[in-house]
Order: sequence, then C-alpha cells, then structure tokens
Amino acid sequence: MSIDYSQKIPNNVNLSDDRALQRALEHWQPAFLDWWRDMGPDGSHSFDVYLRTAVSVDPSGWAHFDHVKMPDYRWGIFLQPADPERRIHFGEHKGEAAWQDVPGEHRANLRRIIVTQGDTEPASVEQQRHLGLTAPSLYDLRNLFQVNVEEGRHLWAMVYLLHRYFGRDGREEAEALLERRSGDQDNPRILGAFNERTPDWLAFFMFTYFTDRDGKFQLCALAESGFDPLARTTRFMLTEEAHHMFVGESGVSRVLQRTCEVMRERGIEDPAEVRAAGVIDLETIQRYLNFHYSVTIDLFGADQSSNAATFYSAGLKGRFEEGKRADDHVLKSDVYRVLEVRDGHLGEREVPMLNALNEVLRDDYIKDSLGGVARWNKVIEKAGIAFRLTVPHKAFNRKIGTLANVHVSPEGQLISEAEWQANERKWLATDEDRAFVASLMGRVVEPGKYANWIAPPAVGINRQPMDFEYVRFN
Repeated sequence: MSIDYSQKIPNNVNLSDDRALQRALEHWQPAFLDWWRDMGPDGSHSFDVYLRTAVSVDPSGWAHFDHVKMPDYRWGIFLQPADPERRIHFGEHKGEAAWQDVPGEHRANLRRIIVTQGDTEPASVEQQRHLGLTAPSLYDLRNLFQVNVEEGRHLWAMVYLLHRYFGRDGREEAEALLERRSGDQDNPRILGAFNERTPDWLAFFMFTYFTDRDGKFQLCALAESGFDPLARTTRFMLTEEAHHMFVGESGVSRVLQRTCEVMRERGIEDPAEVRAAGVIDLETIQRYLNFHYSVTIDLFGADQSSNAATFYSAGLKGRFEEGKRADDHVLKSDVYRVLEVRDGHLGEREVPMLNALNEVLRDDYIKDSLGGVARWNKVIEKAGIAFRLTVPHKAFNRKIGTLANVHVSPEGQLISEAEWQANERKWLATDEDRAFVASLMGRVVEPGKYANWIAPPAVGINRQPMDFEYVRFN
C-alpha cells in the first residue's frame, strides 16, 4: 500500500474521502507542530537530518532515506492492508469476523487502551528532548532524531483512531495527549516510567533497549486485537519499533566495547581507575541496567488484573504471538503461576490465567530481554574480562502490584528495609553515578568522530561511510 504524500496529512487510508475527519485532523495538526516546537528535540529545528521516511507499508518500500528538517518531516497515518477474511482468534468472540467499527459495549475500554498507548509516544520525545545537546557523534544524534520522529508518527497513528472512531470524546482525548507533560507534577504522563528523566546517553540506550521493548510487546498484543483498525495500525508501528531497540542494544554494546578496550589497554579493573580513564565502569552500567529493567517490567501492570482478563475475553488485546500458542485461546480453565510472599519467603501460586495475563506478557518480555544481555556479555567475554552483566529478579525494585510493598535483592531474596537501605547504592544508579556519566557527556559533531566513552558502530546507517554527515547544522 503506497502512501499519498501529495496530501497535507500523508496517509494510505483514503483520508480525502472523509472530509469531516480530514478537517478534524488538519485542525489537530497545528497543535501537534506547536507541541513539537516546544517539546521536541531542543535546538534542532533548522537541522537537516538524514531520516528514514515510509513511502509504503510493504516490506520492499517502507524506508526512504534523505536529509530533511524535522519540523518538515511528513508524519502521517499508515495502516497495514486490510484482510477482508480476518477473524477474531481469541476470547469470547473467537471465530467472529474482526470488527471494522467499535462495538458499543467495548467503546470505553478500547479508548482507554488507545489513549494509554498514545500517551507513551510524545512522553518519550519529551524525556529525550535535551539529549541532542550532548550527542557522542553525528551517527548517534541522527539515531536519536529518527527515534523521535517515529514516536511522533506513532502518536499520529493513535490520534487517527481516536478521531476516526470515537467522536467528540476521541477529539478531546487527542487534544489531551498534547497537554500532558512527562514529569509534570500537575499533569504528568499516564504511566510512571514515562515520567522518569532520561538525563544522559547511557540512560537513553537502556531506555530504548528495555522500555521500547515493552512497546514491542504491548504493540504485539494490540496487533492481535479484534478491532481491526487498531491491529492494522500497530502492525506497521512494529516495523519502526525494531529500530528503536537496535539503537539501544547496539548503543550499550558500543559503550561496553570502549570500556573493555580501555580496561585491557591499561590493565585496570578498579571502577575508580576506569572512571579516571574517561569511560563508564562496568559496575555503573550494571546499576543502570537494574534500574531501567525494573522500571520497565512495572509497565506491564499488576500480576493479577481483572482489566487484563476483560480485555482478553472481549477480544480487545491478545497475548504475544497469540496464533502460535497451542491452547483454546479462551483460557477459562487455564491457570498460571504468579509470585507471592508467604511465610517470609517468595513463592509461587496458581491463579486463573485470565487474571494473570499481565504476568504472561511480562514473562514473555523477560525471556526476550535476556538475548541482548547475553550479547552484551559476549563483548565483555571477548575482551577477556571476568565480569558479567545480569538481569535482576523480576521482584526487584517493583513499585506496582503485590511486590510493591516488599524488598527483594537482585538475586531474588526477600530482605528487610535495613538490608535494602544498606545495599540500594550498590544495586541502583546513584546521584553520584549519574553525575559521573553526565560529566562525560560532551557534544561531538565532527563527521566520523566519536566521544571517548563509546566505540564507533560496525556499519553506518543505510551503509553510509563512517564520516558521513548525518546531521547538517546549517
């Protein structure tokens, strides 16, 4: 499906055939651009950036590269092609034709799902808006900006659904998406992780690896939805989400590579000596990992949730890779094991799977996250350094659900408040850690040059040469 770039709002949904909808979205567009100018990447509006733009949604044509000013980027509405034979394949409506309009009884829940997903998109742009001022290279600056414009387009995807299918309520929700602000005390973003600061590039790489991976799993679950426009929208968003996770995984790998190079060249292991050499010590990287991982797994919600059961049974939100699972896809008689505290120890108990679907998705996410951490460890192993990054226990540093009221070590041991206080600085990034990392953050903008604390990438974007001018500052 090609995308019509002759329109004011590029799209492949025949927007011009619905004049009322087109006018409503054209009315929202200036407010979006005002938000971008106010809250988008700081000081970047005149830059020419080597960005990827979708020209169609088929695999052979959805990535076109060229230099463009970000305020002129052609955000739009891109849905995967419709399958007229598509059926709902889970929940109580299993076997019925997928919905092309919002069923009245599910209107409020669908709107809530779309608004919550939509709210994460501008939030991450707001969290990252100052990072361009300390970019370690033009390559990294370009990657940041690519992530930012795609988050902006993902916001457009959700706003289209709100305007197209939810009337006045949808229009009001779309306006509110531009009014909330990440970290604002009076009008914060909906989910806690999207109100955290992203103050430095190590935090950015951890965010794009762990938190954008949550986005992948949430989008995969929504891509199963019986509401076909939502499923088609999120399927295309997933093609862009993959790049965000690549930025995170490769970014952390390059930080590790540079640290290990310096440690090996100088024969040093002590964190203070590593820091004195101007690179990020492995212990600090582990503490950043612990923080971003634990904050992200809270995004999946409470381990038992009646809302999750409702969304599944109603056919609104499925599981990750629903079609590959060998059960009845109704789950009324299935059980799942969740964590609980019993007699002073962490244990497990069986609960109805429908109520544990947040935990099912969280566990799928955890398995997927381990792969990148294993690849990071290969970088350290290849350097001959006896240190391994580990993923903390899923009960560690939790703020949501039954585990929010207990303290658990990274190894999964239930501990006292005093033990937590004694070890928290060893397990989670401290103010001193963040200040040290911030001290390394100096902007490097000469083509082909990289900050001392990070290694160059193996290949350039779109196979460009290493000294390619990814960003032109004009």
